[in-house]
Amino acid sequence: MSKVNALSERVPLLAVLALGVTQIIGYGTLYYSFSILAPDMAAQFAWSKEWVFGALSAALLVGGLTAPWLGALFDRIGAGRVMATGSFIAAVSLAACALAPDKAVFVAALIAVEVAANLVQYGAAFALLVQIRPQVASRSITYLTLIAGFASTIFWPITAALNAHLTWQNVYLIFAVLNLAICLPIHAWLSRSRSTQRTTAALVAAQRVEGILPPARRRLGFAIMVSGLSLMSLVSSATLVHLVPLLSGLGLGGAAALVGTLFGPSQVSSRLINIVFGKNLPAIHLAVIAAMLIPGGVLVLLFTAPSVPGAMAFAVIFGMGNGLLSIVSGTLPLHLFGSDGYGKLQGRMMAARLILSALAPFVLAFAMENFGITQSLGTAAALGVLSIIALLSIPALR
Repeated sequence: MSKVNALSERVPLLAVLALGVTQIIGYGTLYYSFSILAPDMAAQFAWSKEWVFGALSAALLVGGLTAPWLGALFDRIGAGRVMATGSFIAAVSLAACALAPDKAVFVAALIAVEVAANLVQYGAAFALLVQIRPQVASRSITYLTLIAGFASTIFWPITAALNAHLTWQNVYLIFAVLNLAICLPIHAWLSRSRSTQRTTAALVAAQRVEGILPPARRRLGFAIMVSGLSLMSLVSSATLVHLVPLLSGLGLGGAAALVGTLFGPSQVSSRLINIVFGKNLPAIHLAVIAAMLIPGGVLVLLFTAPSVPGAMAFAVIFGMGNGLLSIVSGTLPLHLFGSDGYGKLQGRMMAARLILSALAPFVLAFAMENFGITQSLGTAAALGVLSIIALLSIPALR
C-alpha cells in the first residue's frame, strides 16, 4: 500500500480529539446549560418559564430555517472556517444575552446563539471530518460522537455549580470566554490544516466517497432519509423534554431522577458498542437499529408503567437509540450520497430536524393535554414505526 493510500485510510485522531473538545463546549454552553439557567432568566425578565422555553423554541426554529444556507457554506469555503467564525459568533451572542437590557434584545441574541450553534455543532463537525479524510469519515464521526456524548455529563454539573455562586449573566460570560479562548483557536487550526491539505501533494490523497444510490434515485432517497431521521428526532426531542411529566402521569414521578441518570451512559455505551462491534455494519443497517430502539423504548415504558424496572429498561433502550441517531445523522448521508456536496446535504437535514425538534415539545404538550399521556405515547411510538418503514425502504431504491 502506498504512503498516500495508507494516510487516506487512517482516522485523523488529533482532529477528532480536538473537535471532541469543541463539541463538548459547544453543546454544553449553547444547549445543555439553558435548562438550568432558564428559571433565573425568567425571573430577570419577569417571564414565566414557559415563555423562556418558548423563546428557545423560536430561536431553534429560526436556526433551522438558516441551516440549508449554512450547509452550502460548509462546501463553499470549508467547514473549518465556518466553525471558526461560528465560535466567534457564539461568544458574542452569549455575551449579548448576558448583557441584554430587555426582552427583545435577549430574544434576538438567543436567535444568534442558535444560529451559531449550527455553525459549530455536529453538522459542521461532520462536514469537516468528511472534508479532512472522506474515506474514513464514518469511523471519525463515530469516534467524535463518543467523545461529545459526555457534553451533558460534564456541563450540567458545571453549569449548576457556577449558577450556585454566580448570576446567569456571569455564567454566560464565562461560557463566551470558553468559546472564544478554546474553540476559536482549535477551529482556526483545523481550518488551516484543511487548507494545507489542499495544497500538499502527500495529503491531497483524501479520495472521494461514492454513494450507493444511483443519481436518478437520490432526490427520492434524500426525502425518505430525511423523513426517517426527522421522525426519530421528533420522537426523541418530544419525549426527553417532557420526561418528568410523562413519568409522573404514568405513576413514576419518584423514579424520574433515577431514570434520567441512565440516559447519558446508555447513549455513550451504544456508541462504544458500535465502535467495537459495528465497524463493518453498513450505515443504513445502523440507522434501522436506531429507528427500532427509539420507539421500542417508548413502547416498553407504555406497557410496563408504573414499573420502575420497566422505566429503567425504557431509559437504556431509548438512550441507546438516541446515541446511535447522532452517528447515523452523519454517516448515512455519506453512505447513500457520497462525499461530494456533503455539507449542503447536512444543512438541509439540519433544517428539517431542527424545525421538528423546535415544534416537538409543543406538539406533545398539546397531545398530552387533550388526548392523555397513554394516547400521546402511543402516537409517538407510531411515528417511530413510520421512521423504521421509511429507512427500510431505502435499499430498494438501489
